[in-house]
Amino acid sequence: MDTIKSKYAHLIGEIIAHVPQNAHVSEENVYQQGIAALLPYIDTIIHDYIDDCSDIEGIENLASLHAHAKRGESCLMLMEHYSNFDLPVFHYLLRRSGQKGEEIASDIVAIAGIKLNEENPAVHAFARAYSRIVIYPSRSMQIIKEKYKDPKELYQEIKRSISINHAAMKALSAAKESGKLILVFPAGTRYRPWDPSSKRGVREIASYIKSFSKFCLVSVNGNILRINPSGDMEDDILQKDRVIYNVSPVHDSKEFLASVKYDLHFRDDKKQAIVDTIMDLLDAMHKETEDRCKG
Repeated sequence: MDTIKSKYAHLIGEIIAHVPQNAHVSEENVYQQGIAALLPYIDTIIHDYIDDCSDIEGIENLASLHAHAKRGESCLMLMEHYSNFDLPVFHYLLRRSGQKGEEIASDIVAIAGIKLNEENPAVHAFARAYSRIVIYPSRSMQIIKEKYKDPKELYQEIKRSISINHAAMKALSAAKESGKLILVFPAGTRYRPWDPSSKRGVREIASYIKSFSKFCLVSVNGNILRINPSGDMEDDILQKDRVIYNVSPVHDSKEFLASVKYDLHFRDDKKQAIVDTIMDLLDAMHKETEDRCKG
């Protein structure tokens, strides 16, 4: 059973050597520009395990979204999340599709949870290859309440989380207005088959949709880095696979929200209902691709 740690220990050391040693996140460094020098190392791993038939379907839709962004419109990508390699593989396939793909890849800015920075040096190093805005996710709030038993420590950590998220929203606003494509995983975590709740979208995504002009949905079929239930990312299991991304046509956010408004009229939590609709659409795209590939 291959893992990143067991097979690529030499690469991990080289990747870590290329990133800043201080992984601590504050309001001063929530925007983290991708370090291009790391990409060849990660590409080596991807190349070894990705099937040659892997592809991005609907890449023309992504090019259309990118064109909207370059015209000054705020543009969002909502992607399924199965692996910490969802973005790296997507980025890899984009760059290998030609010059336009390289341009699109360079303009992707992912929203990333603070855990990727601070929990493990190797995970932090891999994440730094891609441009990101670091946030303190709502899912983490319950964890810190359990972690910090001392009221003073809890207060300081909550204060820190508010400061980080405030700075992240400012960074997001700037990125939205500068031709970037903002990538968000609406589930907020990787899908774990043994935990169905991990595939439910987080309600904050409704606010993202409302604050962006255009968006595309991106389903993901296939996975070269399977979650190891008993380890960190470097212990996740590498497996050769065909990975297919499917990009939806561009949605106008206002039109989308208007189209689902009637269906949500009687729902108590309308924000969650909007996100549930998004997750249902992604799931339908995923199943359609799965059925087509089987056929």
